[in-house]
Amino acid sequence: MENLQYIRETMERAAHFTALSGLGGILLGITGLVTSMLAPRAPTATGWLLTWVGAAAVALPLAGWAVVDKARRARVPLTSGPGRKFLLGFVPAMVAAGLITAVLVGEGLTDLLPGTWLTLYGVGVLTAGTFSARVVPVMGLTFMVMGAAALFAPPAYGDLFMGAGFGGLHLIFGVIILRRYGG
Repeated sequence: MENLQYIRETMERAAHFTALSGLGGILLGITGLVTSMLAPRAPTATGWLLTWVGAAAVALPLAGWAVVDKARRARVPLTSGPGRKFLLGFVPAMVAAGLITAVLVGEGLTDLLPGTWLTLYGVGVLTAGTFSARVVPVMGLTFMVMGAAALFAPPAYGDLFMGAGFGGLHLIFGVIILRRYGG
């Protein structure tokens, strides 16, 4: 029995998290594109920030639903080793993004948020993606590149970068995941 337990644990450690949903990526992409058109119309920096935070509040449950649905259909437990590792790779970057957002908003440096958010989201996806399909770390890297470009671009292009990243990249990679990885 001990040998069977050892084999099971070894196989679990070597497995990849395959419950990422292409449909979820597409829904995130649509949310990002719509938000990138709405946010610039906000009359204040606070309104802009609330528009993007509101989009994240909509996108998070959409992505969660899509992952849970794909995992259920594939009979993949989300609490398995790969699922836990994926979350442990993703969540710290999102916590850092939240903390840095609070500091930047407090200092009135909201122009740095698009590059910061894209870069840290990319770090989270890249890190978590080491426990997923090969395309996921590539997606994370593209978000990081997009974020780096946004950090050095004029602030007026922030929403363009946000739309291209959270909209366009999610759409592109969502379609790839949908076609290659079954949903």
